[in-house]
Amino acid sequence: MTEALTDEERATLKTAAFGAVFLVSNADPGALSMIKESLAASSAFAGTTGLVREVLTTGGMPRLTYGAPADVPATVLPALRRAVEILRAKAPDELADYRSAVLAAADQVARAHAGISPDEAAMIETVRDALGAA
Repeated sequence: MTEALTDEERATLKTAAFGAVFLVSNADPGALSMIKESLAASSAFAGTTGLVREVLTTGGMPRLTYGAPADVPATVLPALRRAVEILRAKAPDELADYRSAVLAAADQVARAHAGISPDEAAMIETVRDALGAA
């Protein structure tokens, strides 16, 4: 890492990652599937290493209060882009791991209940684009 992350930057990375999971989960909502999806995301984040693991698995859960469901992408997608900027500037060696962790969590969440729906697949692509991982 070239420069330490501030608390605000760590919060951005965490909120963006968990927000991406929320977007995919909400693309095909269901009460029972939420539990399976939460476990799947936690497992994906726990499987990371280094700074990415530290940021995504320590501390409390991020606050994901966005207002109306239609407002969620307008908050999460810029946060994902900002997370990439932060890592590119301060921890470029961690960027690929962060992208991989977020996309793996999104994929596992989508697969957690009855496979990936077309809406979930579309949201995963939207997340991938925001991460610049297309």
